[in-house]
Amino acid sequence: MSDGAHLLIPFAASPAPGCREALQQLQLPQLKRLLQRLAPGPLDDGDERDLSPPHERVLARACGLSAPDGAIPWAAWQVLQDGGDPAGQAWAWITPCHWHVATDHIVMKHPRELGLDGEDSSLLLAAMQPFFAQDGITLEYHAPTRWLARGELFRGLATASLDRVLNRDIDDWVPRAAAAAPLRRLQQEMQMLLYTHPVNDARVRGGLLPVNSFWASGTGALPADHRAGPPAGLLLPHTLRDAALLQDWSAWSAAWQQVDAAQCRQLNDSLDRGAAVTLSLCGEARARSWSGQASGWLRRLRGALDRQPLTTIFETL
Repeated sequence: MSDGAHLLIPFAASPAPGCREALQQLQLPQLKRLLQRLAPGPLDDGDERDLSPPHERVLARACGLSAPDGAIPWAAWQVLQDGGDPAGQAWAWITPCHWHVATDHIVMKHPRELGLDGEDSSLLLAAMQPFFAQDGITLEYHAPTRWLARGELFRGLATASLDRVLNRDIDDWVPRAAAAAPLRRLQQEMQMLLYTHPVNDARVRGGLLPVNSFWASGTGALPADHRAGPPAGLLLPHTLRDAALLQDWSAWSAAWQQVDAAQCRQLNDSLDRGAAVTLSLCGEARARSWSGQASGWLRRLRGALDRQPLTTIFETL
């Protein structure tokens, strides 16, 4: 990785048919120019079944985090970034969510679809906290659809990233390890508690989805000496991710065009000034990074001789 700007793009491509169709129509001149000026690095090879998606793996390396699949301690890292002291304890993100029961499977809706505000979220957290406390877990409010949890249950426990689960069959992602048994029991207990909770009664009357479960992710503890935050030059647009998780491929295409016109242009401008840059494109299985500094005549010549169509590059992610 370079010490300059690093543009990390989650969900730059997806195997979803809607995405493949959208890719055929995309015009991304700044990205195309950028790729012609940078040298490719090694492929971050993975699988769509990995608990930690490629963009989280790339981000973890950029932040100096090393952890097994599904155990990148994002929640503990968040505590540190917010000025707190993770104190070597194990943390997790808890996402209040809606599980939609279909005929033969259960799908988790995107938290954005809940329209959950801080007041309702805090009331639900207060109702759920005593049950979590029985397993030695303390809940703390962080945002309407993201709470922090602290407890030994999360130490070394691998969990699927929320980005893996949204709008998919949750049965494929529920942690099955013996150590996760208390977590699975808590999910069942919370489903019963939330079914008749007054907050949900009011939400249903108002035409909103009820909060009927939760998801744990970002589990683990930080190394005692870890103090690193995100690199100063990191650019991490979330617009493609948000659109892809909602399976809105029209919005995804528009987001790509905005990223192309803004952040990709910014990296090209940095190259024009002789600055070092890195670009990371992340799909659902793999990620690839390109890096470079000033683009001399040899690099321009190489780019002219080796120009892959963007669709070919996207298909490798």
